[in-house]
Amino acid sequence: MKRRNFLWTILPSIGAALATSRANAATDKPKAVYHLCDLDKVSFVLGTIQNHYDGCGGPDRVNIALVIHGPALRAFHVASADPELTRNVGRFSREGLELTACSYTMKVLNIALKDLPPGFVIAEKGGVVRIAELQSQGYAYLRP
Repeated sequence: MKRRNFLWTILPSIGAALATSRANAATDKPKAVYHLCDLDKVSFVLGTIQNHYDGCGGPDRVNIALVIHGPALRAFHVASADPELTRNVGRFSREGLELTACSYTMKVLNIALKDLPPGFVIAEKGGVVRIAELQSQGYAYLRP
């Protein structure tokens, strides 16, 4: 008899724990970090990010970070950037895309934060370190 009472006592607790777990999983947004270092892939990666947003139902349904280092960072320099690229980056930033520039690349290319479109942050420890940090936080790594 005591076993039966014990089961009936803990059963609701187990059910509540499972329900809470499912609710938390349903509210967790998928997360992805895009790694961009190739200058010739800038437009492709930005298009892929747009497709990612579209496929997930919009920017409010997914967390995406873009970490840029190497030659690709040149494409974002406001003095020489394509106006359409600048518009897309501004829109992505307003929609929540985390835009990160590698501090080491910025030094090598002599690019300051003011030379990049609004919304960029600097990866002080480097772009690849930032990518690893995001991966440790559950971000899927994507390098198109």
